[in-house]
Amino acid sequence: MRMRTLLTLTAAVAALGLTAPASAADTPVLTTADGAAVAVGDVLDASLASGTAATFYSSATGTSGISCTSSAFAATVTDNPAAPGTATESLTSHSFDTSGCTANVVGVLGVSGITVDNLPYTTSVSSDGTVSVTPGAGSAIQSTVRLRTLLGTINCVYRAPSLTGTASNADNSISFTNQQFTKASGSSLCFANAFFTAKYSPVTKGGVAVNVN
Repeated sequence: MRMRTLLTLTAAVAALGLTAPASAADTPVLTTADGAAVAVGDVLDASLASGTAATFYSSATGTSGISCTSSAFAATVTDNPAAPGTATESLTSHSFDTSGCTANVVGVLGVSGITVDNLPYTTSVSSDGTVSVTPGAGSAIQSTVRLRTLLGTINCVYRAPSLTGTASNADNSISFTNQQFTKASGSSLCFANAFFTAKYSPVTKGGVAVNVN
C-alpha cells in the first residue's frame, strides 16, 4: 500500500514538472495586461501618447516642418506565436487629424491633409521590442501631405522602404524616431526629406493595454 502511494506521488510530481514548462512555453508574444493571449483577428489600436505630437521635420535634428497633435492607428493581428518570437499584424488604418496640425515652413500657410497610402502594411513586433513596418511586394510606405500655400494647395508625396520602431511595456507604447521619408514628388515648397517621429500609447485591444513578451 505504501509503495502504491509513493508511486502515485512520484507520478504526480513528474506530471507537474512536465506541465509547468509547457505552460510557460505557451505564453504568446502579445498578451493583454490581464494576462490573456491576443488572438489572431484581434484589432489593436492606439493614439498619440498624451501631451506628445507626431512630427515630420525636414531634418533629423531640426524643428522645421509639420507637427500634429492627433494621430491614431489600427492593426489586425495575423500571427501571435509563443514567446520569444515575432508577432505580425496588418496595419489597416493610420490617420492624422489635420485640425491639430501646424506647419512652420516658409511659404506654407497650413496643413489641409495627411494621407497614409498603399495600406495595408505588414507590422512585426518581436519579443525584444523591435517593431518593423513594411509595405506589400513592389510597393512603398507612402504619405501624401497636402499643404496650403499662397498659390493654392500643393501635394507632397513622401516614401520610405520601411519603418523601425520600439515597443515598451513601461507605458504599452510604440515609438518611432526620425524615420526618414524621401520626397517622391511635389513642388519646391515640399522639403526633400521628412523625418517622422511619434509615440503611440497605450496600445490596446478592446481598451485593455497590450504587453510584448
